[in-house]
Amino acid sequence: MHVSPRFFGLDTVMIDVVLKIEALPLRGSDSLASERLVTAGGGFNAMSAAARQGMKVSYVGQIGMGVFADIARRALDGESIDVAVPARAGVDLGFCVVLVDREGERTFVTSPGAEGTLTARELVAVEMADGDYVSLSGYNFVYDSIRKETVEWLDQLSDGVIVCFDPGPRVLDIPAQTLQAVLARTDWLLCNLSEAMGLTGETSGVRCAERLLSVSARRGVIVRTGAQGCVGVRRGEKPVTVPGIKVPVIDTNGAGDVHNGVFLAETARGTSFLEALERANVAAAVAIGEFGPATCPPRTVVSREMELNS
Repeated sequence: MHVSPRFFGLDTVMIDVVLKIEALPLRGSDSLASERLVTAGGGFNAMSAAARQGMKVSYVGQIGMGVFADIARRALDGESIDVAVPARAGVDLGFCVVLVDREGERTFVTSPGAEGTLTARELVAVEMADGDYVSLSGYNFVYDSIRKETVEWLDQLSDGVIVCFDPGPRVLDIPAQTLQAVLARTDWLLCNLSEAMGLTGETSGVRCAERLLSVSARRGVIVRTGAQGCVGVRRGEKPVTVPGIKVPVIDTNGAGDVHNGVFLAETARGTSFLEALERANVAAAVAIGEFGPATCPPRTVVSREMELNS
């Protein structure tokens, strides 16, 4: 009997306190927000994107107990995402203040919480099968509290489990030896152009993707290039550049996560490489037209938008 691949998200879920402002305030001054939103963010964004494309999703993380944990659990339940790790009492989920300016750019201030207390015992208790997808981010390896446990678990993971890694904006804060080990086990490396440039010293999406594939990523590399779309390369093949869709920008927060979640869900479905990238571009374009982080459209909407833009 065929069993569809599952998506296991290890990228930490936090609460986003999102404030839309005209511009970042000067030091010591004040700024009035025109819109506000308190919602689940972080790893929730990619998981919700994959779930909305029809993939079965589980969160492998500690959400703790408290006001913020309750918000996260309601959001996860709303997307039919199960939590694979029992909640721990005595510590609430962390939160991130997200300032979104008039151009849609976002600035973060993070206060960690329960998501940084995941233990090795909790990790190894989660059963995964060959063919399942595991999504990791740089935040799984930046913090001392969870780095060692995650690296050891990753080293023992079955070779048939597909590891997907988005290094994130703090990639250069990951210890070099840890980053090298993670990249060596990564099947799909998913990053934006800024992160790719920081890792390679190259300046174009194509050159970044080629360079990253030469040192990591057993299956392939995706470099998101913002409004220009993305560059994708699979091992043994030449890079492909897939143009983006020009849309009014409201909020870019979570757009990369949407791209990741849709691409991986489509790849797991068996969609062709090119179409998976096209769908990811379309979904990200729709998402940045709405305020908030977890704004991925369902698969039917992505299909409709693809037809309209074909």
